[in-house]
Amino acid sequence: MSAPQITTLTFPVTGMTCAACAASVESMVNAQKGVEKAEVNYATQSVKVSYHPDVIHPSGLQQSVQSVGYDLIIDTEGGKEKQAEAQQNHFKQLKQNITWAIILTVPVVLIGMVFMDLPYANYIMMALTAPVLFIAGKNFFINAWKQVQHGRANMDTLVAMSTGIAFLFSVFNTFFPEFWHRPGMHPHVYFEAASVVIVFIMLGKLLEENAKSNTSSAIKKLIGLQPNTVMLITAQGEKETAIAEVQIGDRLLVRPGEKIPVDGVVDEGSSFVDESMITGEPVAVEKKTGDRVFTGTLNQKGSFRFTAEKVGGATLLAQIIRLVQDAQGSKAPVQKLVDKIAGIFVPIVLLIALLSLGGWLLFGGQHALTQGLLAMVTVLVIACPCALGLATPTAIMVGIGKGAENGILIKDAEGLELAHRVNAVVLDKTGTITQGKPVVTKLLWTTPLPTDQQQLQAIFLAMEQESEHPLAEAIVAYLKPNCKTSARISGFNSLTGRGVQASFGDEIYFAGSHKLIKERNIVIPAEFNAAISTLLDQAKTVIYFTDQDNVLAIAAIADPIKSGSAAAISQLKKQGIDVYMLTGDNVQTAAAIAKEAGIDHFEADTMPSDKADFIKKLQAGGKIVAMIGDGINDSQALAQADVSIAMGKGSDIAMDVAKITLVSSDLQHVPKALRLSKLTVRTIRQNLFWAFIYNLIGIPIAAGILFPINGFLLNPMIAGAAMALSSLSVVSNSLRLKFSKLNL
Repeated sequence: MSAPQITTLTFPVTGMTCAACAASVESMVNAQKGVEKAEVNYATQSVKVSYHPDVIHPSGLQQSVQSVGYDLIIDTEGGKEKQAEAQQNHFKQLKQNITWAIILTVPVVLIGMVFMDLPYANYIMMALTAPVLFIAGKNFFINAWKQVQHGRANMDTLVAMSTGIAFLFSVFNTFFPEFWHRPGMHPHVYFEAASVVIVFIMLGKLLEENAKSNTSSAIKKLIGLQPNTVMLITAQGEKETAIAEVQIGDRLLVRPGEKIPVDGVVDEGSSFVDESMITGEPVAVEKKTGDRVFTGTLNQKGSFRFTAEKVGGATLLAQIIRLVQDAQGSKAPVQKLVDKIAGIFVPIVLLIALLSLGGWLLFGGQHALTQGLLAMVTVLVIACPCALGLATPTAIMVGIGKGAENGILIKDAEGLELAHRVNAVVLDKTGTITQGKPVVTKLLWTTPLPTDQQQLQAIFLAMEQESEHPLAEAIVAYLKPNCKTSARISGFNSLTGRGVQASFGDEIYFAGSHKLIKERNIVIPAEFNAAISTLLDQAKTVIYFTDQDNVLAIAAIADPIKSGSAAAISQLKKQGIDVYMLTGDNVQTAAAIAKEAGIDHFEADTMPSDKADFIKKLQAGGKIVAMIGDGINDSQALAQADVSIAMGKGSDIAMDVAKITLVSSDLQHVPKALRLSKLTVRTIRQNLFWAFIYNLIGIPIAAGILFPINGFLLNPMIAGAAMALSSLSVVSNSLRLKFSKLNL
């Protein structure tokens, strides 16, 4: 008997605004009959469901999610586009709500704090506050109700409860002031407190939404690496066709400057292909008959024909896209610390508020009801989450600003919060440790020369200017500024895989590899032997310039390490952080760079998936891993890492995936970023401590604990002022970050 069929699909989810929302969606889908497993990814706003299609249809899953106030996009065609559109619309709506909330809140605060004696002041404030709470801030109340339905509480619960109670209490006092006048008490209102809390918390939500709205841009750019059309070779000739119509075994033509459309094998022609998106190496790779080519890599000057081997979702680029998506979604969304606190805090505050009312009703005497109500409301007002809600976002905002001042751009607050725990740093080689561009590090001429050195230099320059080899650019860049004469060469010929030759006058000259020298039996002067041996040990590429008989000059080409790389790596190691280097380059070059940079652990010949697997292995061993890279080939590893840092001069895709970008591409900013994280997290903890101390002292006093001792009952107005003071202390403490030093 065959096993029941199980289908696994990922559906976009809309309407989730916090980690608790994700938990609600996940529990609801898991509860459906026929669902084997459901995993919600809050970061990518999606749910991965394994289900029995003969038991439940995606429309049934959609209905279950809709029943708790969210939505599931089950349309496989354009699902992501619909989700992106919904997120964009939500972000626009949130901005509009904040704008109107601020416009309405400013006069409420002015009346409540300055113009209290204005005629009909309470009615004006009530009219202005109502739309702030119940139109601009309606989502707090909706989300709070969702949490209540599932027996949970979060920050939204606390916001809705405190602002709602404060508003209703103020409305009661506005319409029925005599209730308080009879026992000789003043009917205070708290409209300004309610509206200010909504505005502050909404600003924090806007920051979160702004970060979320950019999560898919890296995937879009990776998809954009594949061309939409290809040149198909048929029996009737060449025909332009859509990429989707290419089949395995089709022959395709790639012209100079075009991207390779699918994976395959070259069967005619040759060229140099920029494969930096896969290997990270800046030097283009020569491709000739029998060599493999990959989707999205860039063909340079030559043209060739190849046979398609992998198409659609089977190509290497498609695998990279899929793995980046999986890596971005593999980290379970960690519920925010404040939401965790609120989950405990809300029930406790409600219990204390009810106990204070009950206590007054039992033991309060003549004015038990009025004083009990007053105590209950004072508890809820003083427990207002303003300081608690501001504790994290204010520190994060100041930390992000401090980073920007120091050339550290922080895109994701989660990265900033986690970076201080990093104990393993993984570095890409090219463009991260090194400059990412081949340069001539040494040019040696033999002595004596058969003719004028300036003339020979001009010939060498002219030959390299004609060459299509990627390393020729480095030689041209080195020779051109110092070349005072020019040479008109003739008979230029490219010797595939070996070098080039040309004539000047009656002489024939060559420029190329050791293979060319050996083939032509050209003599290497003894004076060069030691230098060549040293250069090869340093993993540098040696280019020979010769006449028909003798080597005239040697040029050493390398991708040198950046000036600050070794110092930064040394600093990280002093902090007890393990440093690893991963590169697509060969073992010899990797070993030479690792030795020069002071790195003990390295891996060479790595593919993008190898880098991500290496990071997974470190994470499985309990490491908190920071990945630092600059290329498309690093995007999968960056997405997998706990903290991802991109070089500012790297690819857009790497910067989109990374949570932190170093503007100057200087590794010395990495220890600064880790230090900034440590200072920011310390500030957040201090803020939460003070917010809690304030509540720990204020709530019992608000409940009336001192009344039996000295007759003191906290006035709700004083409670409102204390709440404002606690918020001010949190903001002031966060601003101290601006004056901290990031240098160790």
